[in-house]
Amino acid sequence: MAFTGTYTPKLDDKGRLTLPAKYREDLAGGLTITKGQDRSLTVYPKAEFERIAEKADAIEWTDAAGRAFIRNFFASSDEQRPDAQGRITLNADHRRYAGLTKECVVVGSRKFLEIWDAEAWYAYQAAHEDDYSQPQSDALKSIF
Repeated sequence: MAFTGTYTPKLDDKGRLTLPAKYREDLAGGLTITKGQDRSLTVYPKAEFERIAEKADAIEWTDAAGRAFIRNFFASSDEQRPDAQGRITLNADHRRYAGLTKECVVVGSRKFLEIWDAEAWYAYQAAHEDDYSQPQSDALKSIF
């Protein structure tokens, strides 16, 4: 399953967000929400979260940056199962971290979904348009 597309659900007063209908079946078995990059939240399907967790097991506890990553990543993780309407509940810490208001954007990022505050997402897109339209890294150049 590849998560793609952009969706604009609203956050309700109870902190619930409805996931895109096309992904509900893939996430019905469980998911994990974590702090993501650039002040977004990341929604991992259960298997993808486990894959990352296993890789994290290889990080040496004596590695200060690795320790910081492990602490932040796992401390911010919230396992959930969407309800019958495909809603997940975003806890207060996650909402605060991502600056979420009522207007949200859910973005497919191939192996996971990202949840952004709508205003932050549009600002991010505007700030990084050149990064997309004129790739500089060798890895990106090799795709096209």
